[in-house]
Order: sequence, then structure tokens, then C-alpha cells
Amino acid sequence: MKKRWWHNKTAYQIYPKSFYDSNGDGIGDLRGIIQKLDYLKDLGIGIVWISPIYQSPFIDQGYDISDYYAIDPAFGTMEDMDELLREAKKRDIAIVMDLVVNHCSDQHEWFQKALKDPFGPYGEYFYIREGKDGNPPCNWRSYFGGSVWEPLPGYDNLFYLHMFAKEQPDLNWENPALRQEIYKMIRWWLEKGVAGFRIDAIINIKKDLRFEDFPADREDGMCAATTMLASAHGILDFLMEMKKEAFAPYNAFTIGELFDFDQQELKRYIGEDGCFESIFDFAPHLLGGSDHGWYNRRPVTMDQFRDAVFASKAISQEIGMMANIIENHDEPRGVSRYLPAEGQTEQGKKLLAAISLMSFGLPFIYQGQEIGMTNKTFRSIEEVDDISTLDEYQVALEHGYTGEGALALVAEMSRDNARTPMQWSEEAHGGFTTGTPWLPVNENCQTIHVKEQEPQENSVLSFYKKLIALRTAPEYEEAIVYGSQEPFLEEETDLTAFYRKGQEKTLLILANTCSKSRTITLPAPIKKVLLNNYAAPLKATPNHQIPLQSYQLIILETT
Repeated sequence: MKKRWWHNKTAYQIYPKSFYDSNGDGIGDLRGIIQKLDYLKDLGIGIVWISPIYQSPFIDQGYDISDYYAIDPAFGTMEDMDELLREAKKRDIAIVMDLVVNHCSDQHEWFQKALKDPFGPYGEYFYIREGKDGNPPCNWRSYFGGSVWEPLPGYDNLFYLHMFAKEQPDLNWENPALRQEIYKMIRWWLEKGVAGFRIDAIINIKKDLRFEDFPADREDGMCAATTMLASAHGILDFLMEMKKEAFAPYNAFTIGELFDFDQQELKRYIGEDGCFESIFDFAPHLLGGSDHGWYNRRPVTMDQFRDAVFASKAISQEIGMMANIIENHDEPRGVSRYLPAEGQTEQGKKLLAAISLMSFGLPFIYQGQEIGMTNKTFRSIEEVDDISTLDEYQVALEHGYTGEGALALVAEMSRDNARTPMQWSEEAHGGFTTGTPWLPVNENCQTIHVKEQEPQENSVLSFYKKLIALRTAPEYEEAIVYGSQEPFLEEETDLTAFYRKGQEKTLLILANTCSKSRTITLPAPIKKVLLNNYAAPLKATPNHQIPLQSYQLIILETT
């Protein structure tokens, strides 16, 4: 593939509200990010994606934007943003912002003008439709539960569409005037110096304009929004226009959040002439899901995780570079989600990290992942802030679960697991703030934190640094960044093993994903042990046999 500046980088996602609080108000801010830039540089980070910092009522934690051109006072000022861009540039760190243009906040001036005149020009910025005898136009279900249609205040039989919360009206991408407003805003931020955008929920911008009912998939008589998306065609026309008019003139880095897309069209998304530079690889994250709700999810094994990764890479490595993630702000902590209880050790955390960072693709680390942060323990639904978790809790109650049982089921997947404040030290609130944090810190903050791990040669944090350094080591960069990924012993259970084959170097990654020891026979001799998640040296036996301990991970150079 054509080489790009970002291919050998490691990216890092910051959820600003929970990253670092510089002024003691309990909310992370831009100045907190500035103060931690040296930490990110030392980790080896080259790209930083910052979740929304725009002006917002925070119904959905900033993904409901009321002014795309303003920084919310909770995070600081535009001057702080300018300083962040300058300081990041000094450290060769590219700043990527969140682009949320499927919807805006109901407090945005566009929607407020639409409320005053739904039949005027700003009414065409949204999907405002007549109902059926006072009922919603169709039976689509919102991602956050309930109908995607909300009655338009002050009008009889008029509804507006929202794929997410009712305070997040969807923008009408069929309207050329609306699209030009979006492109103008994108260009404004690129002129300011951001390197590009992570593009939120972008698959949703194309609707099935018939606005008809689909077969119900739950007792509520509604259908999942994804059912409608499967019948909506033409999104690539919008995306290619956005690239041409907004991204391409600035050589912007763009990475899309796409769950429900046609695999046959992957080339049109991330190929050489695709509409994005990259998209996130959500193949492992789709495992275990259920159309009925979180209460009906199935547990995921490490073999299933492996198979999902291998299947995805078999397709993508011939087309372009997808982004590898273990967790993000919308997912629970990967350590708690994918590793069985006995594997949630330092060895297991390092093993999971290596599978992600050594696989073909652009690695994204979510804040706290590099120190092995885990899910939080929720003792009451009152501790939950996340709108999605609250909806899924109600769904579980409606299906007969007790309050305690429903909480246990939905807590495993709650987005709040990843949104608890970053754990910097053993100080109060994990060193995140001198005030009261907006969301309680994980109870294990006294034992899992940056300050404790930084000086330790064998800590999870140090292992992440070694993995990142290996990706960019001149001797191995070509194999790890651009080399092919080929499964090894794929039929074995409780084993994730694969080659990364470059033109001159061949690496073999072996991960024993269970608590039992085993011996692996290699087809070729070992040249060098590059990384080992155990402190003790690896002892190879005759005939190229490698003994692996519980959750042991080794990276070898071989012939």
C-alpha cells in the first residue's frame, strides 16, 4: 500500500472529562491534557484523539454539540486549545478531534430556529415529518431505547428524528445547505491546526427515506435502527463529497466509526482512493451481542477474540490499515471483557496488549489501558451516569430480572467502566483531581496507577512502552507495520499465534490464552526473543520446542 505518515504511529484516545483535572473542579480539562503531554510522548504516542470538547449540555457526555465553534467552559477556553495544539506539535504529536455530524444538540441554534419555523429553511436541516394519526411515522428504535421519533414541541402531529437521545436531533444530510455548513466547520478546525478527525457514528447519516415500518424484533413493536441502515443506500456519495470538499485539501487524517457496513465495500472506505484514511476494527467488539439487549449477551472466549481478529485482518490487510482497539469510551475495559477472571493478571494484560499492538493495523490505546485499568464495581444503579446503561437496565427489568440481577448484567458492558477517572497516583481520587470527581474513581486506584508502574521495568505500563518501541524499531518496523499477518496453529484451543512477515524479517507471536502450561513446537529455529511477559528468560528445548506458562506471551524473531 502507499505509505502514509501515520502508518507507524501509535494513537491514544483521551476522554477529556476523565483524563486529568488541572483546576480542582472535578472535571478533566484541556490544561490537564497539556500537563500530561510529556507522559504521552514518553509512552511513544504520535496521535492523540480527544473526545468532544465542544460546547454541550452533556446529555450524552459532549456528543450532543450546541456550538461546533466553541470550547465548553468545563474544558477551558479556545486559547487553551490553541496552546494544546502548539505544545503537541513541539512533541511531534498530532491532535485529532471528534467530528459529530450525524446529529447535534437540541440546544444548537439550527434546531432552535427549526422549532420556530419547522417549514422554513432550518426545518430542512432536520428530519421533521408528520405522524400517523398522532403516532410516530414509523417503528424504528433509537440506540438509547424508545422510538427514534419525538413530538416536535408546540406542533400537532409533527415529529423529529433522533437515532440517539431525544436531545440529539439527527441532521438531514440530504440537504446540500446543511452539508456545506458542516464542511465549512471542518475546514475551520483544520485551518486552526488539528491533524484530522475521528468521525462519530457516521454510518447513520444515510436513512431509508421511505420512513416505513420494518418487522418488530422486540415486544415493544419496534425494530433496531441497524435494520433500517441495511436498507439505506448511497452513504458513500456523502462521504466522498466530504472528503473532496473538506478533508483532501488539508491532507487530513480521518478515521471513521463504522459498525454496520458492507465488507464488500471496504476498499471504498479505506482503499487508496477511499473516503477515509482508516476505520476502527470492531470485529472483536461485536462478539457476544444480542438484538434483545445487554441482558441477553453471551460470554466471549479468547479463541473467539482471536478468530475475529484473524478474519478481519485476512480481509483488511489486502486493502488498507484499520485501527486496532481493545477498548474505548463506549466499551467496557478490555481486560475485564475478554480475559477470564484467572487471566486478569499482569501477564494477561500484557498478552492482550501484544495481540493488539502486534496485529496488522494502527494501534489505538484508550486512556488507562496502558496501566491495565479494569471495570468498576457498581453497587447501585444510582452510581451509573451513562444514558445507555440506564436504558439497558430498564430493558433487563422488563424481562423479569430483579434490580440486583439487572445491575449485574448491564454493569459488565456499561460505558461508565471506561469513563471512570484516569488513575495517576495513590493520592485521593487516583491523583485525577484535588476536588470531587464528576464520576467516582475505580476502587482499585490505590493499586493500579501510573506512579507505581512508571519506575518498574516489568510493569504493564513498561510493557506497553516496549511494544510501541518495537513497532518503530528500524530493524522490525517494516515487518510489524507493513508485513503480512498469517495465523499459526489456528486450530489449537486457548492459543493465539501468528506471524508478521516482512521482506527481511519474520516475527512470531505466541500467546497462551489459558492458565495451563503447554509446549509449542516451532517449524523453524528461533533467532531472538524480542519480548516476553514473564521476567524469567525463555528456555527453549530441543527440536524447536517452546514451553509456555499460564498466559505467557512471547514475541520471537524466527527464520
